[in-house]
Amino acid sequence: MSATTATVPPVPSSIGLSGLLRRAGREAVYLLAGLPLAIVGFVVFVAGISLSAGLLVTLLGLPVMALTLSAAGGLGDLEGRRLAAVGQPIPRPRPYTPPEPRFWRRVLAKLRDGQRWLDLLYLLLDFPVALTTFILTITWWAIGIGGPLYVLYEPFLRSADRYGLAWLLGFDGPVADVVVTTAVGVVFLLSAPAVTHALVVVHRGLARVTLGATSERQLRERVETLTASRAAVVDAEAETLRRIERDIHDGPQQRLVRLSMDLQAAQRRLAEDDSPAARRLLDEAVTHVQESLSELRALSRGIAPPVLTDRGLAAAVASAAGHSPIPVWLDVALEPERRLAPARESAAYFVVTEALTNAAKHSGASRVGVWVAEEADGALRVVVRDDGRGGASLGKGHGLQGLADRLAGVDGRLEVDSPEGDGTTLTAVIP
Repeated sequence: MSATTATVPPVPSSIGLSGLLRRAGREAVYLLAGLPLAIVGFVVFVAGISLSAGLLVTLLGLPVMALTLSAAGGLGDLEGRRLAAVGQPIPRPRPYTPPEPRFWRRVLAKLRDGQRWLDLLYLLLDFPVALTTFILTITWWAIGIGGPLYVLYEPFLRSADRYGLAWLLGFDGPVADVVVTTAVGVVFLLSAPAVTHALVVVHRGLARVTLGATSERQLRERVETLTASRAAVVDAEAETLRRIERDIHDGPQQRLVRLSMDLQAAQRRLAEDDSPAARRLLDEAVTHVQESLSELRALSRGIAPPVLTDRGLAAAVASAAGHSPIPVWLDVALEPERRLAPARESAAYFVVTEALTNAAKHSGASRVGVWVAEEADGALRVVVRDDGRGGASLGKGHGLQGLADRLAGVDGRLEVDSPEGDGTTLTAVIP
């Protein structure tokens, strides 16, 4: 039995003559168009710096400088697209700063952005580089194209007092002049694609240093993207849990309630008949139904209690405190109608319920205090303190570690202060 092998087409080792010429043409156009753009950029740099410095004493210089930086960013974006068109892309940063609602905040945000100043620096440095590469491109291609065609127009240039390239090299006569000029032109023509490409690489190097996103900025943008995506996932999870709670409440829970009522009615009817076996079966059925209802209600409250969904965190915390077997002293510094993001509300609620459950089961506490408030920076702080025996820990295997992991999903943190014999204080901060 013979093996069949797939034939893989060979990978070309070069881009071919036609591809080389097309690339050289694109790069030559890029270099020639670079000088007008560099002149525009240099004018923007000089005019912007001069005008903003002159108006700085009246504070009008700050908006002018911000406008100059915005123009520099626009020219930098254009250069990034031009480089990408010739196969030399650079990692340009995303839009620099989020839009601010107020004018002066937008101005100051632009002035604080370091990348905008690097864009402005590029306009200054690009002018001499673009001028040099423009001259070299024109010169190289003019010699490369004009040299091989020299034989066609040499008779029109011939005169007694004209000295050509051949005469400078020690050769005399029109034939020698044509041969030497043509040979030099061929050398320049053959090397023109490589020289043009090298000049483009010089431009890319300058743009990479000034216009390209730094590794730190790329990392920060990646972190921002992941943070936003994780926040979306967390909100979606919270919404899913709320939907499950509604489905449990509207589906099996209602059917079990109806079944419990029917069984209780059957119990009453059987009360007239003395059937111990039937009564025992009905009693067991009612007991199981009521236990199932209790479990479903507990599961529903654990996922997303209706009071949290309908009335917000303040009402949900008050409800949880009311169901606690230990007296709870409550201080919720939130407006009754204040609504937070679903993920933040759920996280704060579960901190309170888990802390109250742990206090009732493990701490031996006689009372618990709960404080909920928003700090000046917008962070939500939840503090739960009991007067129990202490000794709680965030170590692996302890129940509080799961609560800390849940808070980490919303960038929150959990602190535990639980000395032996002196109660436990849980502090959760949810940004």
